[in-house]
Amino acid sequence: MSESTLGTSVPQVNARAKVMGRAQYAGDIQLPGMLHGKVLRSPYPHARIVRIDTTQALALPGVKAVVTGADGPQVPWGVHHKERLTLARDVVRFAGEEVAAVAATSEDIARDALDLIEVEYEELPALFTPEEALDAEAPTVHPGRANNVSHEIRFERGDVDTAFAQAHLVHEATYSTHSQYPGYMEPMASVAMVDPDGRLQVWTSTQSAFLARARLAAVLELPVSRVRVIQSTTGGGFGGKIIEDANSLIAGALALRTGKPVRLVNNRLEDFLACCTSVPERITLKLGMSRDGRIVAKDVRIVADCGAYSGLSAEVMHVSAMRSDNMHRNPNVRSHATLVYTHTPPHGAFRGFGGTQMLFALNSHLDTMARKLGLDPLDVHRLNALERGETSVHGWKIGSTGLAECLAQCTEAIGWHTRRGRIAGHGAKRRGLGLAAAMHVSGNRTIGDWDGSTVMLKVNEDGRVVLHCSEADMGQGAMTMLTQVVAHELDIPLAHVHVVAPDTDSAPFCIGSLASRVTIAAGNAAIVAARAARDKLMDQAATMLQAPAAELQCAGGSVHLRAAPERSLTLAELARAHLWRHGGEGIQVTGSWDARTEMFDKNTLMGNIAPAYSFAAQAVEVEVDTETGQVTLVDSFVSDDCGKALNPLAVHGQSNGAAAQAIGWTLYERLQVEDGRIVNGNFADYTMPSPDALPMLRSGIVESNDPNGPYGAKGASETAILPGPGAIANAVFDAVGVRITELPITPEKVLAALRRREEPRHA
Repeated sequence: MSESTLGTSVPQVNARAKVMGRAQYAGDIQLPGMLHGKVLRSPYPHARIVRIDTTQALALPGVKAVVTGADGPQVPWGVHHKERLTLARDVVRFAGEEVAAVAATSEDIARDALDLIEVEYEELPALFTPEEALDAEAPTVHPGRANNVSHEIRFERGDVDTAFAQAHLVHEATYSTHSQYPGYMEPMASVAMVDPDGRLQVWTSTQSAFLARARLAAVLELPVSRVRVIQSTTGGGFGGKIIEDANSLIAGALALRTGKPVRLVNNRLEDFLACCTSVPERITLKLGMSRDGRIVAKDVRIVADCGAYSGLSAEVMHVSAMRSDNMHRNPNVRSHATLVYTHTPPHGAFRGFGGTQMLFALNSHLDTMARKLGLDPLDVHRLNALERGETSVHGWKIGSTGLAECLAQCTEAIGWHTRRGRIAGHGAKRRGLGLAAAMHVSGNRTIGDWDGSTVMLKVNEDGRVVLHCSEADMGQGAMTMLTQVVAHELDIPLAHVHVVAPDTDSAPFCIGSLASRVTIAAGNAAIVAARAARDKLMDQAATMLQAPAAELQCAGGSVHLRAAPERSLTLAELARAHLWRHGGEGIQVTGSWDARTEMFDKNTLMGNIAPAYSFAAQAVEVEVDTETGQVTLVDSFVSDDCGKALNPLAVHGQSNGAAAQAIGWTLYERLQVEDGRIVNGNFADYTMPSPDALPMLRSGIVESNDPNGPYGAKGASETAILPGPGAIANAVFDAVGVRITELPITPEKVLAALRRREEPRHA
């Protein structure tokens, strides 16, 4: 019998191809006669396009096509609103918006052609902040969008005002969060071609091949069956590679125009301009607490900036407005969230998907109130946390939770009980500890009334398995997880399972990598498929061994009689026999799984939207230099409740990678936008944390064994990004007594807060 790898640390099955340079990313694809695409972008945040003259560009030798908004795709696209054209027509709404695209025989020629396109703009007044956009006299970013509001969310549960009136302590504060660029290693890239049958075929870096296909078909006005999307090896996504950029659309349009393959790869500046960054939010949070620290009332007001187009920002804001309510046993909650258009580059999906913004505010708030009540913040978190079997204020059914264990694990690792309040530092450098908690979904029934997955397995004549699934692996280890599940169920080595890259022509329909859904959805589907394949093998063996299937066992790459193990047949023998017989066929099965959840009511916003919910907690130690304001993270421990760690190596990698992104957002990263223009759109000026800015990141795993998860597993890719900002802000307060409510926590803000604290107060 083979030893199962479930629960053991396994290197990613595609790691060797990557480290040896054999993995093929979209930008690596070379096709005969391939052209190279380049995009002309608006230099203005808001302007009318008066005239575009492409004559000189088209006359340049080597240029095969120039497409503009006037003759390009005319179908608008978007998620919440269909409002964005692939190439701007008549009006540009942000600096960097796509205005024209060129296909030429080389990148250099395509780049030169951009310089030859003459565009006459009439610059228009621009709105750069939600406050400007919400002004009663402000012009509208989009015709018909009154007051520049893209979306609003309002709800109230319980009796919020009465609960506040009865609370022992009420605290209100406003928190501001900023944009973060996903920072993946591979920029957006696509290669598109018209195949010999006249169908559009696209290789692209994406988190969802089927969502990309649907958008390509809609925008380019093709039946979906005339579009094939293949997910190339994807070098990171972090939410930015769902369906909010125009890269594959432009490549497809150029391929259809020229009849030639077209390669379109963003350089880093282009990617900063083209990729949606995280949604900036201003959050006003009011909480009421009883004397013992129990939350009795919550009121949230959010103003979020979606930029020039709404994209997925409405869904992100929805998460900010609602998700954190489901962590706590509080029946009285109220929220009013407003999404606002501005003339700035669009914002959208990012790892954590709106949870980071709200949990920075909430964890900062809980720490503040615990201190006012003379309580340990750890005790406040424990007191309010929902437990297994409870239903939240919004109807979320908590099937598993390891939040209490996460809190215990990370605080023990940081020395919370023995060191809190006792580490002062030396000289101008002061040290402090901070704690924060978080929750996230594992799956999310909000796209439609289905949040499932399908896996197809083929058992070849050598007894090895080929797996087709269109859930995306963008570096998080989806292929490895699927390999482990099938190898475990059939009791064969990992090397005997091959996972094919998502291909909409050959793989079953799947939603893709979003909402931490792949392990729970595709993992369960893989179990169903593997057991169906095993049943076929067992039935074939029962015929050949002349024994009931109930007396057989599938183990070690063969099927044998339990009572007489020497009577056995290999999987290869069974697969061949299943094929080469009268009426035979190859062993090919599909397995599907759909979450036992419900589509939330769009009027009441009630409903159990996910099959499982993940939790995390983080404790950190910081050092603050009171002379320079510099905050240094000294130690960090994040605990991740992933249900069951199918691959602890992958879980630790995801937890620590998420923590690093959270640290960057909190202390270092900020997209600098001046007069609507990004001015630090490169890795030299956009200050992501380098190794010397990070401590040795530590993480722990809590296994709560979810009843809906495959072997108890649930999502382990996003939750760990959520508690970091609040934990760091709380540690800064613990160190020097100043509360920073606007991210990032820069030296300038720390020094300014210290000066304000020291200024004499006047009556």
